[in-house]
Amino acid sequence: MSITADGIWAASPSTTRGQSTPLSSSSDGQSIAYAANKSIFVRNIDDPSIARQYTEHVSQTTVARFSPSGFYVASGDVSGTVRVWDCKGEGATKGEYHIIAGRINDIAWDGDSQRIIAVGDGKERFGHCITADSGNSVGEISGHSSQINSVSIRQQRPLRAATGSDDTSLVFYHGAPFKFNTSLRGKHDKFIYGTAFSPDGASLVSVGSDKRIWLYDGKTGEAKNQIGEGEHKGSIFGVSWAKDSKKLVTASADQTVKIWDVEAAKCVQTWRMGEEGTVSIANQQVGVTWPSGRSDGLVISVDLDGNLNYLQEGNDKPVRVVHGHQKAITAAGYTPKDKTLWTGSYDGRVRAWDLSTADANKVDGESPKNYVSAFAPSQSDGRIYSVSWDDTLRTIDTPTRSFIGSSSKTDGQPKSVAVGGSGSKPVTLVATNSAITLYNEGEQIGSLPISFTPTSIAAKDDIVAVGAEDKVVRIYTLSGNSLSAAAEIRDATAAISTLAFSSSACRLAVGLSNGKIYVYTSSSPSEWALTTNRWSAHTARVTCITWSPDGEKAASGGLDTNVFVWSLADPGKRVKAMNAHKDGVGGIAWTEPSKIISCGADAAVKVWKVENVQ
Repeated sequence: MSITADGIWAASPSTTRGQSTPLSSSSDGQSIAYAANKSIFVRNIDDPSIARQYTEHVSQTTVARFSPSGFYVASGDVSGTVRVWDCKGEGATKGEYHIIAGRINDIAWDGDSQRIIAVGDGKERFGHCITADSGNSVGEISGHSSQINSVSIRQQRPLRAATGSDDTSLVFYHGAPFKFNTSLRGKHDKFIYGTAFSPDGASLVSVGSDKRIWLYDGKTGEAKNQIGEGEHKGSIFGVSWAKDSKKLVTASADQTVKIWDVEAAKCVQTWRMGEEGTVSIANQQVGVTWPSGRSDGLVISVDLDGNLNYLQEGNDKPVRVVHGHQKAITAAGYTPKDKTLWTGSYDGRVRAWDLSTADANKVDGESPKNYVSAFAPSQSDGRIYSVSWDDTLRTIDTPTRSFIGSSSKTDGQPKSVAVGGSGSKPVTLVATNSAITLYNEGEQIGSLPISFTPTSIAAKDDIVAVGAEDKVVRIYTLSGNSLSAAAEIRDATAAISTLAFSSSACRLAVGLSNGKIYVYTSSSPSEWALTTNRWSAHTARVTCITWSPDGEKAASGGLDTNVFVWSLADPGKRVKAMNAHKDGVGGIAWTEPSKIISCGADAAVKVWKVENVQ
């Protein structure tokens, strides 16, 4: 058996309200790069399911910029570290440089792909100029009294650079080495969020929270004119030039993206996100890029929810919207009938992934308010059930991908959820600290008070297993609206962390908080025989287990970031995907005989190919 990566469905860009979210596009117009949690994702524009992930940052990442050559990416994080790495080959790190004692807000490359300027919110300085290969100083960034939000370098000689700051000033530098030349004040009276030299080097633009767009001479830094006064009704967070330097695009908190004819000084196209007449914070546009290597007029913006909006000149609506997760994915479920993966995250976001297209669809209706703790699919009624830490059980109709009915309040914080019963009407079971509660179509039909602290619950037909912190797995039989105790399994050496029944034979996998997995086989609800206790490669809590369709193999994910695939035919061996998800695996599903899908704290979904399955 072997396991190999077969695709990454990347996390959405990390966004912060009132702050610009940088997007960078490669010189060939094929890829975009952005920061998400502690990773950087480089994503194919035409097929967003093709991506690569850079995971060497140890802190929250903030910005990623392609070099003009297209071979490298420079990325920054909240600790003030900039890393330069290969984005075409193996992803090897070329250099790691500590720039400032604080958050990196923006990075710019020179036209030779040799020098970098990184800026942000430092304590002793707000930015620095270095060589990309060695980190040697090639100038200094000065002239600002508050954090610098943006930087741009002129790609032609003579080299010029410009920075925009919270102190409302734009500082112009001559280089190289880069030195302070002039400070332009009075053009903006609030924070400057974006600066960008035109591709031909003739012009420079700045935008900010005062809704103004100012143009300057790219060689001298002299202010030329302001355009579009009063058109944007909210802060302008992003700006990017067309490759012909005749047009530019801006993204604003007023939910709009606008294209401007620079020479005519007028807006030539506007896209407004969200429903007409409604104001939505989630639809604020906080970043934009105009990929220069393309001829199809495509612009990509990002909103506060992290959605990537594909906007094409001449079309009034986005031609595509790429959804995903911004926060750690904490639960996953799979419905084989419609080949859909359901994922829920720390912030309550629920997505339905179409496995044939790798598109993530927003689930309509009333979403959870916070942490989604578990999913349980029902094979009989075409629904999947979710529980979340707003103490609520919700029902999702899988064909329409929407929450249906009214949500049901649980007796306390739900630890897990399962679907049991052998009739046409399934029973949903929710484990809380005080009881195992039974529901049918969202209505409570029964409850079993408990004196232990449950951690997980699983069901197969009329057999229900409940794992607990006291290291005991309790087996119940389900009859109508009641549960009856059938057996207790007391082999565990640590608290139970997850449970999973196989779909074919009556096998139960028990994952522990110390990384071990036990497998049991049952001939009756009261008889459970230990099949193997040799699945013990995880070094931290087992967070999720999924069985193969034939019930002879299983895959597991853990807090140790790894995914393992096990076989009952040879329990002493396993295949592994090390560091599958930075900071831990949150959910896993075996979708085809040779395909596994995992998700985790990096907010990404990954596809794994399992070959030579025995």
